Amino acid sequence: MAATVDQLAQDALTLSDRERAELAHKLLVSLDGIPDEGAAEAWDQEIARRVQKIREGTAKGRPADEVFRDIRSRYK
Repeated sequence: MAATVDQLAQDALTLSDRERAELAHKLLVSLDGIPDEGAAEAWDQEIARRVQKIREGTAKGRPADEVFRDIRSRYK
């Protein structure tokens, strides 16, 4: 099977950037637990909701240095 996977990968690398991206997307979507095509629309809606909260002044933000410090402390 490894030879088959290696050959497929080699063949895939001859595709254009767009074709490789499309193939990668199809392979990822075929895996369990990977979001389907509706994920993009869901993210668009979430982004719109967050932008609206910012415009209304109801969003609560934090300074970036504080956020990055918290992230670094979690992954040390």
